Amino acid sequence: MWTRRKFVKTSLWALLSSLVIHPLSICWAKAKQLLPKGFPKNKLKTMDPADIDNRNLEIDPLNQFGTMGPTSVAIDVQTYRLTVTGKVTRPLSLSYDQILRYPSLTEVVLLICPAFFSINGRWTGVHLKDLLQEARIKKGAQYVDVNGAGEKSVRIPVEMIRQKKIFLAYRVNGVPLPRKHGFPLRLVYEDEYGSSWVKYVDEVVVS
Repeated sequence: MWTRRKFVKTSLWALLSSLVIHPLSICWAKAKQLLPKGFPKNKLKTMDPADIDNRNLEIDPLNQFGTMGPTSVAIDVQTYRLTVTGKVTRPLSLSYDQILRYPSLTEVVLLICPAFFSINGRWTGVHLKDLLQEARIKKGAQYVDVNGAGEKSVRIPVEMIRQKKIFLAYRVNGVPLPRKHGFPLRLVYEDEYGSSWVKYVDEVVVS
């Protein structure tokens, strides 16, 4: 039988339990390391981007950007199309000019090719979630495959796209994306190594 004392005691215990458990659950989340301005580049290229808070790092000049993978793919912007297909109710086929008319975002995101180089660049482009919203992604879709030249592809969970800085860049450091860095579109993929930053993107497939 519930008495007033028992009710108060039980309620107080529940409240204290929530106050104790909740902070601990937050502490279990992995915290990123805030790197200082001037952090050595030779150390940065050996680190995991998912462990790094890059807010204090300098923006690297474009002429110091390293490259990996294909660098000379020539795409005619007049005939170029970005397609969004798969589990969508409204497939898209977008010209370069149409892509530029979408709301843009600019983010400083760190790219690391392990043991080779690191790039802290200011990338501008269109968010994948905006494209998926336009294409009306179907209920139950789980993955988004971003495909580029040379059969390069990366698979991204749909939930991750909503949570991270994952978008298609067409400018870097305020200038149009150079050919060797993936013109007309390059995937910017926060917390992932450069091997996942697909260049020359021309297809997005939802599954």
